[in-house]
Amino acid sequence: MTKGNILKKEKITGEILSKAVQEGSQALSEYESKRIVANANVPVTREVLVHSREEAVSQAARIGFPVVLKGSDPALTHKTEMGMVRVNLKNDQDVARAYDELMGKGIHMEGILIQEMVKGNREFVIGLTRDPQFGPCVMFGIGGIFTEALKDVSFRVAPLTEEDAQEMIYEIKASRLLDAFRGESAVDEKVLVKALVGIGELGMRYDDIAEIDINPLIITEGKPVAVDALVILKTNRA
Repeated sequence: MTKGNILKKEKITGEILSKAVQEGSQALSEYESKRIVANANVPVTREVLVHSREEAVSQAARIGFPVVLKGSDPALTHKTEMGMVRVNLKNDQDVARAYDELMGKGIHMEGILIQEMVKGNREFVIGLTRDPQFGPCVMFGIGGIFTEALKDVSFRVAPLTEEDAQEMIYEIKASRLLDAFRGESAVDEKVLVKALVGIGELGMRYDDIAEIDINPLIITEGKPVAVDALVILKTNRA
């Protein structure tokens, strides 16, 4: 990656965070959260934010069916629980109906997120927290619906080296899921390592970020893809 591209990504990340801080937001929307983690070398879903039914239908066709529709707004930190997600939409009619259903809930949104539907049998989580003593810490573990139940995670204090990240991913109890699994390819570890290092760098560089939650990170054909992401901002800013 050229120095120019790095500076461009840093500029975009800085602008997103500055705008959110000025507006007093406590979190970023999924759309903005993914823009930030993507700039930190986390692969994310192909998606676009739309503002009309017609745009939703045309963009869904461009991305390719099936797609997922989600309400997008900084206040929507629990979209599934609020009924603001529609999955496995297979044609124009499905998309139009889902768009009307989401808009009909009367909830304020910055737009509707049209997202490729990623399928895979293995789900992981990447996170960032701030420890009062050690500062930003990066987390990796089993994701999806099992994150809270299994608590199979590993941690490192940022900044991370690639060696740190490599050790992290094999510290979890279910590390065998990283290998070839039930006829599926082994996970591309280099991509995971870059993602973990990148999230650590975000925590070191941007003090306004309190937490990052990337869950699930689905493995599809051996490649990790962030299907959802949430960036929480500090509320006790000086």
